[in-house]
Amino acid sequence: MPEAAVAEPPRTLLESLAHLGPGIVLASSIVGSGELIATTTTGAQAGFKLLWLILIGCIIKVAAQVEIGRTTLTWGRTSLDAFDRVPGPRLAGRGWIYWAWGVMTALIIVQQGGIVAGVAQTLAAGMPLTAAGRHWNAAHDEAAGLVVAEAAARRSGDAAAADRLAVNLADARAAAAALPAPPDEATWCLITGLVTAGLLALGRYRLIERVSLVLVGTFTAVTLLALVMLQLDGAWAITGRELAGGLVPGLPPAAAGRSPLVTALATFGIIGVGASELMIYPYWCLEKGYAAAVGPRDESPAWAERARGWLRVMQLDAWVSMLVYTLVTVCFYLLGATTLGRLGLVPAGGEMVRTLGAMYAPVFGSWASAAFLVGAFAVLYSTLFVAAAGNARMVADGLILAGILPADDRSRAAWAKRISVGWVLVAAILAVAVNQPVAMVLASGIAQSVMLAAIGVAVVYFRWWQADPRLAPSREWDGLLAVSVAGLVAVGAWTLGERLLQAMGR
Repeated sequence: MPEAAVAEPPRTLLESLAHLGPGIVLASSIVGSGELIATTTTGAQAGFKLLWLILIGCIIKVAAQVEIGRTTLTWGRTSLDAFDRVPGPRLAGRGWIYWAWGVMTALIIVQQGGIVAGVAQTLAAGMPLTAAGRHWNAAHDEAAGLVVAEAAARRSGDAAAADRLAVNLADARAAAAALPAPPDEATWCLITGLVTAGLLALGRYRLIERVSLVLVGTFTAVTLLALVMLQLDGAWAITGRELAGGLVPGLPPAAAGRSPLVTALATFGIIGVGASELMIYPYWCLEKGYAAAVGPRDESPAWAERARGWLRVMQLDAWVSMLVYTLVTVCFYLLGATTLGRLGLVPAGGEMVRTLGAMYAPVFGSWASAAFLVGAFAVLYSTLFVAAAGNARMVADGLILAGILPADDRSRAAWAKRISVGWVLVAAILAVAVNQPVAMVLASGIAQSVMLAAIGVAVVYFRWWQADPRLAPSREWDGLLAVSVAGLVAVGAWTLGERLLQAMGR
C-alpha cells in the first residue's frame, strides 16, 4: 500500500534525499548474482577486455528506467499493465510483452535457484553441518590455497617453488575429487528457502528496505576494501595499460572454443538494471508512495507541478542507485579479471563459491575465506530476498491482468506475499535438483538480454505516444533516452542472434 496521500514534493536536495528508497531496494537485488557470479565469470574469461561493455551495461539503462517510472506516476498504472498496452500481437487477450515476460519470469525462478545454491555454498563452507562436510571443506580449501600460492610464486619469478606447489596442487585436487559430496549444501538450500519464506511472509516494504541497506552496505565495504588492498600489492596491481585497454571497445579472443562475449551478453542482461528490474522498479515506487503523492491525473496546473516535482525525486533515486551498483559492478569485474583471470580459474558448479573466494586470497591471505563468505552471503541473500519480493508483486499483477486473481489492493497484497513465499521454496527445490549456480544465473541473463529489446520498443511507445505533454523531458534527455533504447534493442537482437547461431551449430 502507498505510504502517503497526495503531498507536495520536496523542494531541496536534502529533502529529496529523505524520500529515496526504491532505487536502493532495486540496487540490493541488482548487486547480487549479476555482479558476484556473472560479472566475475566474465572477468575471469575475458580479462580486462570487456570493461567497456560492463560500464555501458550499468549506465545505459537508467534513462529507460526513469521513463517507465514516468508512465507509472502519470497514469497510476503498474508497469506490467503499462507494458501490456504496447501495440502488437495479442494472444488470449494479452499482449506480446506480457507473454515474453512470462517466459523470462520462469527463467528468473531458475536464476533464483542458482542464488539459493550460492547462498547454501557459502553457509556450507562457513558452517558445515556434518563431519563429512568439514572434511570435504578442508580438502577443497587446501587445494584452493595451493592454486593461489602457485600463481603467486610464478608471478614473483620463483619457478622452483611454483613447480613444487604444482605437484602438491595436483595431489590435493585428486584427494579432494575422490571425496563424496556431503549433504550439507542440500540441507542449507532447504533451510535458506524456509527461513526466507518466513521473512517474506512477515515482511513489509520498510523491512525489505532496511535489510537491503544493511546487506548492500556490508557487501560494498568488503568489495571496495579488497580492490584497494589488491592495488597496493605490486604483484597483483592493475596497470594503467590494462585499465586503458579495457575501456577501448573491442572483443577478446575465444578460449577453449567459447567466446567470452557469450557470457558477457548474458551478464549484460542482469548487471545494472536488468530487464526484470526495469519492470519491477515502478512497483517499489508505488509502494514508496510516489504515485499516491502525485494523486490521480487531472488537467490542473497543480497536478502537473506535483508530478514534475515527484518525477525529479524519482530521477534522483534512479541516478543514486546507478552510482551504487556501477561502482560495485566495476569493482567485481576488476577483481575477477585481476585474480581469477590471472589464476586461470572460472567459477562453475559446486566449486563456484570456493573459486570466487580465490579473488580475496591475494588480499586477505588466511582471512580470505571468512572475508569472502561474509560478502558473498550478504550480496547473494539480499538478491534472493528482494528479487523474490519484487517478482512476486509482478506475478500477482500478471495473474490479476489474466483475470485469475481479484484486482482490489487487499487481495493484491495478500497474493503477492503468498507468491513470494512459494517463489523461494520453488527456488530452493531447483537449487537442490540442479545445483549449477553459474549456469542457472546465466540462463536467466540470456533471457533478460533478449527481453531488453522488447523493453526498448515499449519505452519508445511510453515516451512518444503515452507521455503527458506537461511532463515532457528536455531534448537532452530525449537524446539520452534514444541512446538507451538503441542499446537495449541492439543487445537484445545480438543476444538472440548469438543463441540462434549456437542452436544451428555455427
